[in-house]
Amino acid sequence: MKEYTTDQLRNVVLLGHGSSGKTTLAEAMLFASGAINRMGKIEDGSTVADFDEEEIRRRISLSLSLVPIEWQKHKLNVLDTPGYTDFIGEVISAIRVADLALVLLDPVAGVEVGTELVWNYADQLNLPRMVVVNKMNRENANFERTLKMLREAFACDFIPLQLPIGSEGKFSGVVDLVKMQAVMGSEKKAAEIPADMLAQAQDARVQIVEAAAEGDDELILKYLEGEELTEEEIHSGLRAAILKGGVVPVLMTSATDSVGVKALMDALITYAPSPTDRGPVTAEGAAGPEEIEPSELAPLTALVFKTAADPYVGKLTYFRVYGGTLESDSRVWNSRTDSEERLGTIYAMRGKEQLSVERLRPGDIGAVAKLGETVTGDTLCDRGHPVQLPGPVFPHALFAVAVNPTSKADQAKMGPTLTRICEEDPTLRWRQEPSTRQTILEGMGEAHVEIAVRRMENRFGVTVETAIPKVPYRETITQTHSDQYRHKKQTGGAGQFAEVHMRLEPLPRGEGFEYEWEVFGGAISSSFRPSIEKGIRQVLEQGVIAGYPVVDIKAVVYDGKEHPVDSKDIAFQIAGREVFKKVMLSSGPVLLEPIYMVTITIPEEYTGDVMGDLNTKRARVQGMGQQAGKSIITAIVPLAEMLRYATDLRSLTQGRGLFSMELDHYADVPAHLTQQIIEASKAEKES
Repeated sequence: MKEYTTDQLRNVVLLGHGSSGKTTLAEAMLFASGAINRMGKIEDGSTVADFDEEEIRRRISLSLSLVPIEWQKHKLNVLDTPGYTDFIGEVISAIRVADLALVLLDPVAGVEVGTELVWNYADQLNLPRMVVVNKMNRENANFERTLKMLREAFACDFIPLQLPIGSEGKFSGVVDLVKMQAVMGSEKKAAEIPADMLAQAQDARVQIVEAAAEGDDELILKYLEGEELTEEEIHSGLRAAILKGGVVPVLMTSATDSVGVKALMDALITYAPSPTDRGPVTAEGAAGPEEIEPSELAPLTALVFKTAADPYVGKLTYFRVYGGTLESDSRVWNSRTDSEERLGTIYAMRGKEQLSVERLRPGDIGAVAKLGETVTGDTLCDRGHPVQLPGPVFPHALFAVAVNPTSKADQAKMGPTLTRICEEDPTLRWRQEPSTRQTILEGMGEAHVEIAVRRMENRFGVTVETAIPKVPYRETITQTHSDQYRHKKQTGGAGQFAEVHMRLEPLPRGEGFEYEWEVFGGAISSSFRPSIEKGIRQVLEQGVIAGYPVVDIKAVVYDGKEHPVDSKDIAFQIAGREVFKKVMLSSGPVLLEPIYMVTITIPEEYTGDVMGDLNTKRARVQGMGQQAGKSIITAIVPLAEMLRYATDLRSLTQGRGLFSMELDHYADVPAHLTQQIIEASKAEKES
């Protein structure tokens, strides 16, 4: 692939609800540009962008894919993203490095849940937008209705740049309202505007001219003085308005028939901002914040936005260059790890195809294989000029499973494989939960975690079983109590003897464990003090009433006895362990459960259903608010009730609800539930 200068680049992310046709549109753009000689199909897995085994099996995009398209002496770096909400991490990564969001809508369904979700993420990064109403050849496709829905859903000035010629199965072309000509079929043939559409086209063009004039101070003066704007002036005015976010142009295509696709690519080159238009980015340098210009003279600055684990190629690292030039076979500095990375060949990725390039200029996107320490969010730079760009910010995981290896071989490989899978997708996380002795894999939803587990098996040959995780309860006491325990064992040889008197006191939440020594007069030698503590700490880990860790407790040893011959370390360990258990059982032991602060955002019509469901989950609603036609509910809810809430909320709101949760505090488990948990723990030990 040839090299392109910064002003010839357009970095465009395709966003939209699932099945709006993002992958098909990327395929149609490749086909229209002549890069491929036939269009692949999602059904048989022959598209360039969907190449993963799971994507082919499920017939949906699961990860972002880079599709560079060469068109009219420009390069469109098209980032195809998943539409399913479980894979929002891929969308966030792509938005972070794009200069324009191309939002796709289905003209039958209109604005959907996924549309609203990705629109909000684009808002967070002030990303300029254009809209494409795709699938215009569908039965019941309605452009006017879709435009109305857009205007109702989002506070933006939506300006159609085209009008459809024909509808549904007879959709055959578009009217270009800037050039005032019809563009027919897949070959972009110019023709006269149909006579019955001429008046409508002239009215619609007035809107475009007004929007273009408002984008530039000089043009608005010219327009107000009654002068006609030239085609070039309309282009520059609209481009400026799109960059500011004041205008969102609307176009239309039928990607499967290649109708409107070439006109769309022309529009992207004409109106989408280049990296130069977007201007400098702010990085954290050695002396504080500094501006990195999109220039070859700027210090090298490249942001890693995706890491792909491939069992054959190894690790593929995707990055965007923001300043300087990145060369193949060079050395770069990772500012997070303070270490050097050696780059091999740099690739322009086309799906899974690696097209080698000598260098990437500012604004371009590429990939390199087999970097050592570099992960998503890292900045690659010059060793002599270290800088750090802010990486993508990913949401907290919402769905968790406990994973168990199915064999000893799987057990040995499970940890490293989980690490590789989570490196590839930062919205996946894994950890060991010491209180339940489980390995936990967390993600954004059931499908997200299920696919990660399948990839472990398909790519790395590691098979695991999943289960609902246990709740990480804690054990503590509510009263102060004292007692003693004597350990005496006489065998044929030397015996064992230790007597320990202990008092347990409850501590405030979050204080952990304290150990004090109040033995005076040498009743127990101070050399046995660590032995008793060691015995206690064994119980702290294993628990007393239900097998969960003991917290927020103070153990005081105040008296005891020893034997000049039979007292030894092991005897006092055992005595310390047993007296702790004995005293704790008489100190009002209770179980503590994790309580989470949950924020739920839903369309207003589902408020009653969601509130009713929360009432069945021991939730305490903290507040309710309204924002842009959405209800926002905050509540504190026990984790035990939220283990499958991602699935529950999706079914309650037809997939239109979102939620986030974070640990707030630990609280006492109600008595009737405590008994059930203790009985379940006993049954598990016996089995």
